[in-house]
Amino acid sequence: MLDGTDAVLILRAAGVSIVIDAAARVPRVLHWGADLGALDASAAEALRQTATPAVLNNSPDAPRTLTLWPTEFDSWAGTPAQSGNAAGTATTPRLELVSTRWEVDPAGGGEIAFDLIDHITALRSELTLRLDNHGVLAIDMAVIRDVSLADGNQPPYALDGLRALMPLPERASELLDFAGKWCRERAPQRAPFGFGTHLRRANRGKPGHDSPFLLIAGTAGFGFEFGEAWATHLAWSGNGEYLAERLPEGAGAFSGVLGAGGALQSGEIILRDGERYDAPTVLFIWSDRGLDGLADRLHRRLRARPGHPSSARPLTLNSWEAVYFDHDLERLTDLVDRAARVGVERFVLDDGWFNGRRDASAGLGDWLVDDSVWPNGLHPLVELVHERGMQFGLWFEPEMVNLDSELARAHADWILGPREGLGAPARGQYVLDIARPDAYELILERVSALVTEYGIDYIKWDHNRDLLEAVGRRSGGDRPVVREQTLALYGMLDELRRRHPGLEVETCSGGGGRVDLGVLDRTDRLWASDCNDPVERLRIERWTRMLVPPELIGSHLGAEKSHTTARRTDLPFRLAVALTAHAGIEWDLGQASDTDLDAITAWSALYRELRELIHSGRVANADLADDETMLTGIVGQDGARALFTWARLGASGAGQSGRVRLPGLDPDARYRVRVRHEIGEASRRETDDPHWMIAADADGAELPGSVLALTGIPLPTLDPQQAILLDVTRLP
Repeated sequence: MLDGTDAVLILRAAGVSIVIDAAARVPRVLHWGADLGALDASAAEALRQTATPAVLNNSPDAPRTLTLWPTEFDSWAGTPAQSGNAAGTATTPRLELVSTRWEVDPAGGGEIAFDLIDHITALRSELTLRLDNHGVLAIDMAVIRDVSLADGNQPPYALDGLRALMPLPERASELLDFAGKWCRERAPQRAPFGFGTHLRRANRGKPGHDSPFLLIAGTAGFGFEFGEAWATHLAWSGNGEYLAERLPEGAGAFSGVLGAGGALQSGEIILRDGERYDAPTVLFIWSDRGLDGLADRLHRRLRARPGHPSSARPLTLNSWEAVYFDHDLERLTDLVDRAARVGVERFVLDDGWFNGRRDASAGLGDWLVDDSVWPNGLHPLVELVHERGMQFGLWFEPEMVNLDSELARAHADWILGPREGLGAPARGQYVLDIARPDAYELILERVSALVTEYGIDYIKWDHNRDLLEAVGRRSGGDRPVVREQTLALYGMLDELRRRHPGLEVETCSGGGGRVDLGVLDRTDRLWASDCNDPVERLRIERWTRMLVPPELIGSHLGAEKSHTTARRTDLPFRLAVALTAHAGIEWDLGQASDTDLDAITAWSALYRELRELIHSGRVANADLADDETMLTGIVGQDGARALFTWARLGASGAGQSGRVRLPGLDPDARYRVRVRHEIGEASRRETDDPHWMIAADADGAELPGSVLALTGIPLPTLDPQQAILLDVTRLP
């Protein structure tokens, strides 16, 4: 083990420092946040010396510490890193550090790994911290049962939880996380960071539509553009928990903790000698540039992945809200032709193509083309799509099953649920136990065979219900299998992509019920919500972009009357909202007039012009006092170009907005600002636009960056549910 000042280990990248004291029995964090620079031995020792707090009245007689694996042995009375028992014993872990590995990446960041042992629980533990060169910290934890560490016979160890926890300073005084429901995902909620435990737990077998998504602690009043913020994200597609916690006595030299971990069901993980559990990766992100600073780090991390989509994101049409289950080749042919006319580049056939699938009550699990609807298979449609120059995609829901299916009739024991009988269906369906090798192989082979037969370019992978009573009916009794199910999903996605290089996959879970970086490591697009209502979509996508860059978020133009809310909105507003992500269409174009089709064609061309910017730039959100207005932008990495959407959701008390700053621009540059009219005109609640917009409507208004970024410009007072696009170009 390292000792002396050499045991202060430092990782630095992109303005972030992680400083660890590795000299103690269990390592502890000395600092996580702003870059402290290259600490010399004296400064490192000073950081260690100032990490020990006072001994309080009516408290343990030794100073409290907060280690990287907090337990009661350290006098930590909060949520422990590890919980479990061995037949009711071994509940007081006392870990000891046995080895340390420290590697610094010359490009920034690096890795620190610790091996620890515990004689009480008879566990060997591994703890790895990786700081990437974008300043994002990933923590991985694992435990291995080793009965040789303890005396006598040892019963199996039931692991109830393993959580990664990081300290927070006193100035982190507010919390932000997210709630929601189907078609209103990622709704923000803020609260003071008071004493006690703020705990959010997802027990749906997936993150869920109400997923916390990110848990953020920040300085008072932190916003998109300003304030210091600390955040965590669980990169896992199963059950999970997020927590922020403050105790009156603090957390060592810190004020509180922030953390996350996979949520384990009772009895789910029983470790026998030699068995291992690897916890899901937990990410920690710090920013001194508010929420947009957090998003920028996460987006850079994702974009640096070797498998991140690098080709232009094709304009996509999905057939669901156009035809639903009515799969008629003549009608679909007309839809394909109209899609080609407006510039669609990928056509996706949604639910309704397989055996017995005339509604949502039958067919899931069989994955064979229904020859009563498609007597020649899907070949006529696929050939037509390819002839029109488009890619072909197909909808699946491989993790689900209907009781009215050949699979369920033949293999009732493949359905997740207790032997005593299944509970109620949800959306007419149950969950298939794909962690069973036989079920896994059947589904994998049928999906893979269809990809091969039809040359499928793209799969929309859906998952429409929660996992309730998610136990597998295996030999030995009903056992909780959410973790196994999640790992089987990952394995199936990985194998499909190995077999079919170039296949792209969209993750969907009743819309936005499975938005996490675990599934996004294996997919190329996510469906943020089943709601195409642009009013709701503006809010949903704004917060989805906290984690996910625009090129991975599917955003579709829907019908005038929303399928999910019944709200009616103008075409220009719907076009504006669907433009600034991975754009698509989900509307029966057979109901569109020629004027509408011309407008969609112009929008399609605008998307192709701007998508390189949209899919590579930095997201910039303005902090506005009026909640009925929204200014969102995407600024090129080189700062040469930016696109801003100015939108009004509802009426306001104020007659006009006053000066609004355009975030992310260079105050020292000069810019040309143009209003893009290709999407059509937004209606106004005013007689005339601000004076500067007269020039912008012609050849563009030339304005200094100091005015745009620091002072702000007056923007038009739009009617509710209207938007305009501002195209900003830096001048030489």
